[in-house]
Amino acid sequence: MAEKMISAGYEEVRDIKDADFYILNSCSVTAIADSKNLSYIRRVKRENPNIKTIVTGCMAQLERENLLKNDLIDYVIGNNEKNDIAEIIKSGQKLKVSDIFSHNNFRYEKIHEPFRTRASIKIQDGCNNRCSYCTIPFARGKNRSNSLKNILEQIQIFVEEGYQEIVLTGIHIGQWGEDFSSPLSLQNLLEEIEKTSVKRYRLGSLNPLELNKNFIDFLSSSNKFCPHFHLSLQSLCNKTLRNMKRFYSEEQIFNLVDYINIKFDKAFLGSDIIVGFPGETEEDFEITKHNIEKLNLSRIHVFPYSRRKGTEADLLPYQTESEVKKMRSTVIQDISKKKLNNFLNQNIGTENEVIIEKRRDKKTNLLKGVTKNYINVLIDADDSFKDTLKKVRLISVYDEAQMKAEII
Repeated sequence: MAEKMISAGYEEVRDIKDADFYILNSCSVTAIADSKNLSYIRRVKRENPNIKTIVTGCMAQLERENLLKNDLIDYVIGNNEKNDIAEIIKSGQKLKVSDIFSHNNFRYEKIHEPFRTRASIKIQDGCNNRCSYCTIPFARGKNRSNSLKNILEQIQIFVEEGYQEIVLTGIHIGQWGEDFSSPLSLQNLLEEIEKTSVKRYRLGSLNPLELNKNFIDFLSSSNKFCPHFHLSLQSLCNKTLRNMKRFYSEEQIFNLVDYINIKFDKAFLGSDIIVGFPGETEEDFEITKHNIEKLNLSRIHVFPYSRRKGTEADLLPYQTESEVKKMRSTVIQDISKKKLNNFLNQNIGTENEVIIEKRRDKKTNLLKGVTKNYINVLIDADDSFKDTLKKVRLISVYDEAQMKAEII
């Protein structure tokens, strides 16, 4: 969006007081996200009462008319229209949100990414699943895959700009290629990426059903794949998974995680867990808790269930009290901290590859980077190592989420 605005003659400024427009690319996956969106807008208007505010993204898609009634919001622009912001401002349209389900093709725009150390490529948008708690399909539409040609072209652009790592992102990347007239799979895409000159690639969040043994075997044979999995688990209780419309079982998850750990040495395994889903009893939660404790994960992102209008779960009986959700969140967070600490300690003395970032760590002023297996590291070295790929030895745990490393 910034690129498109700049090419239309706008200038990006650092201070909100100097800005004529403020663009908020909103999330709407939880009620907390909606609340934060509006708090950002209120703060911006306080700091600069004359600024024009533009809300785009998922909240704009889901709450279009309601947002336009808010005096603090000047433009509401949908997900498919977000790259047309400059033209929409010029036209004077205050509301530009199309029916997201009317779009059948992925909208591809070439991107140049001058600010980051690793570059993200969006390989698909939308989701064909209908999990009972989730509004994402209504905000993002049906699965639409970026073409293989476009993705390889974008990788080449990033390689020529000096990027050594790419991250494949999307709403449901495991559905990539399923909508083509001759369907392809995510593995087919990765087989082509293996042939490019990019040094390494990382995958976004994956549904457990899309990780079979053949796919894991393929990833384990790659020198370019970063052994970092983020599994969208949501629960580890069969009853709750059924109510969520997540079509896998506790046993399948254990088999999957065990197999990944067999095929990879010290792979990072992150996951998402929702607590307090409607009808989740104390016994159901204890099943999830017990299974998480046993499961060989590295870190867990825990979310209290958030009621979302228009979803099946919003209409379910036995909605969980907020205090219960908070307590259950704390329990899983504590387990996650122990697991991450254990994982970091297992990596002391190991060697790994790190892309050292362009900016130093603000707190310590040390160089920083991320290992192939997704450990944040701090390195005492001079600026000549910035934006380089180096082999390091992990020497100690620095805090609950980082390690100290030395360049070999």
